[in-house]
Amino acid sequence: MNISRPAETTTRNDMARDIIAGFAAVTPTLTGAWRLIDIALADLPAVLADLGRARAELEAVRLDRANLLAAISAALAADIEGEPDPLGYLRDELDSPDTPAVTRRHR
Repeated sequence: MNISRPAETTTRNDMARDIIAGFAAVTPTLTGAWRLIDIALADLPAVLADLGRARAELEAVRLDRANLLAAISAALAADIEGEPDPLGYLRDELDSPDTPAVTRRHR
């Protein structure tokens, strides 16, 4: 399954549901089994939506982590160079309204 193309996955899911409906029509003795399969396939759009949200959140966390690591490196270098306020780099990053971590830390 290629999760990077949810539209294609949804299309294949719709096709599978149509096939299951066809099977259910010609084999009424298995209607209960076909219904269970159809219900399971019906869950896919919600699962894909959850996955999309999780991927977006992961991307934001990775960016936040990279920015924090850059600020830590800058603070350490500033300390070695004798700057008067080396922790200012960290304060700037932590106080930035653009960082996802600020929202999570203040919840």
